[in-house]
Amino acid sequence: MKVSLCSGCTASGGTDLTPALSAALKQAGISASVERVACMSGCARPLTVAFRDAGKVAYLFGDLSEADLDALITFARLYAASTDGAFADARPLGALRFKALARIPG
Repeated sequence: MKVSLCSGCTASGGTDLTPALSAALKQAGISASVERVACMSGCARPLTVAFRDAGKVAYLFGDLSEADLDALITFARLYAASTDGAFADARPLGALRFKALARIPG
């Protein structure tokens, strides 16, 4: 699984969640490559993060903060367990489901 966080959001005063998310994923036993990227064009709803994996739909979330870390870990667990990245029920994601900006076909 590849996780990308927008560094442009932190340049405008947002918090860099890269270290915290990377550590939380590792602690949860979720194999993921976490990287900061220059821009994800989510400036209207910073901080943005994308999750993608081969053969699965990709997801882009925005308006994130450290308060969303637990929900992001829940998402990553469900995403890793899914064969195609799709979810029949997003309610386990709590408020994170309302922060989805895009679901991009694989």
